[in-house]
Amino acid sequence: MEKDVKFIKSFFIRTLFLLAAVIAVVVIFDPFYQYHKPLPGLKAVLTDKEYQCIGTLRTFDYDALVVGSSVCENYNNRWFDEGFDCRTIKAIRSYGATADLCYLLDNAYASNDLKYVFYNIDPSSLSASTEPTYESTGCPMYLYDTNIFNDYPYVLNKDVLMEKLPYMLAYSFIGDYDEGDSYNWAQWKAFNRDMAMGLYTRLPYVKEMRPETVNSAELAGNIALLTGQVKAHPETTFKFFFSPYSMLWWDNAYRSGDRDAVIYNEKQAIGTLLQYDNVEVYFYQDDAEIITNLDNYMDTIHFSKDINYYVYDKLARGEERLTKENYEERLEHMRELSERIVTEDIFEYYEK
Repeated sequence: MEKDVKFIKSFFIRTLFLLAAVIAVVVIFDPFYQYHKPLPGLKAVLTDKEYQCIGTLRTFDYDALVVGSSVCENYNNRWFDEGFDCRTIKAIRSYGATADLCYLLDNAYASNDLKYVFYNIDPSSLSASTEPTYESTGCPMYLYDTNIFNDYPYVLNKDVLMEKLPYMLAYSFIGDYDEGDSYNWAQWKAFNRDMAMGLYTRLPYVKEMRPETVNSAELAGNIALLTGQVKAHPETTFKFFFSPYSMLWWDNAYRSGDRDAVIYNEKQAIGTLLQYDNVEVYFYQDDAEIITNLDNYMDTIHFSKDINYYVYDKLARGEERLTKENYEERLEHMRELSERIVTEDIFEYYEK
């Protein structure tokens, strides 16, 4: 009996020691950057935004953010560092919903002062829900809150210990991992017309165009979220921009009856944002040479890294900036281009 008690006690002590050692290793190296930035000599290996983005916003040193959806993942942070004399990291949410991105901004401002926010506005974000979606979409909320006592799914996680941590160490010491390419996925993708068309299910008929104000309630809420950030942080220059989605996206917007609402939403958002002194708005949606060439895309919206650099370079040069005087004309040009797409350009790829 005494031997059994000693064995149980010894087993219990060894188990506690092992658990403590596992927790210590995870906390010390911290591959999700929940507790600190990378240790000296280690790189910031960022490949899993749902698990890592929120931690980097709280623990990294930076004064600028690239904010947006998956189309922003292939920017290299160093481009912005060099072009704008700042230190940049990414605040990414795949869906690009305004509420989710503003949640990330709130976390960034809680620990950093920002010189710049480079914010990509996705058209769909202006009609999306104004409630954050992290919890409803199954994100690891124990990483998003600030309660360290519920972090056990992270610090006692076999995959973190046996996969994520070795992965971080390997990329830090082996190969040429570029920290600026955080969350980059382009190196594994093909960009060409076959790929883009293969991932586009074209509606066989054109639906009736919906009223342009169909999303007015959601639009008002999302504009309020954006202007709330702008007003709360007058020290930050917000550079909002609209990325060049492919003509397949515009073809779908037209055939699904959403085109007029999309352009109306953008016009209302831009007109409101331009009222603020710390806001600049740039418009790259209507570059016909880019959006009608499907070899730039892998699907309806995701473009190659060359297009990411094109957008960055335009931003750095201050080109295609909208003003109170020209923004309505540019949105009308986008409407005219969308008409040309559905009546002419699309038939280079599809039969009439």
